[in-house]
Amino acid sequence: MLDFGAVSLEWGTLLTQAIVFLLLLLAVRKFAMGPIVGMMEKRRQHIANEISSAEQGRKEAEALLAEQRRVLDEARAESKAIIDRAAKQASDEASKIVAEAQAASERMKADASAELAREVEKAKLELREQMTSLSVLLASKIIEKELDEAAQKSTVDKFLAQVGDRL
Repeated sequence: MLDFGAVSLEWGTLLTQAIVFLLLLLAVRKFAMGPIVGMMEKRRQHIANEISSAEQGRKEAEALLAEQRRVLDEARAESKAIIDRAAKQASDEASKIVAEAQAASERMKADASAELAREVEKAKLELREQMTSLSVLLASKIIEKELDEAAQKSTVDKFLAQVGDRL
C-alpha cells in the first residue's frame, strides 16, 4: 500500500483497476472503435465519391458547354453563309432584271428604228411617186406650151418651187 496522506493506494486495487481499464479499452476498441472507424471510413469514401462525381459532373458540364458553344458558332457561321448566299442571289437577280430590262429597251429601240426606217422608206416612195407624177405633169405642160428656153426654165423653176413646198 502506498500512502500519500489523504490518498492511499493499494497495489491490488491499482492492479485490478489497471486490468479493468485495459479490458475496457480493448472492448471499446473492438466493439466501439471498429464500427466508428468503419463508419468514418464509409463516410470518407462517400465524400470522396461525391467529390469525384461532382468533379466528373463539372468536367461533363464544361464539355457540354464547349460542345454547345461549338454548335452555336457553327449555327452562326451557317446563318451568315445563308444570308451571304441570299444577298448574292438577290444581287444576281437584280443584275439579271436590269440586264433583261436593258435588252428589252434595246429591242424596243431597234424595233422603233426599224419602224422609223420603214416609214422613211415609205415617205421616200410616196415622194418619188409624187415627183414622178409632177414630172409627167410638168413635161405635159412643157409640151403643151411649146415654150422657148427661157419659158421652159421659168416653168421648171416654178415646178421646183412647188415640189419644194410639198417636201
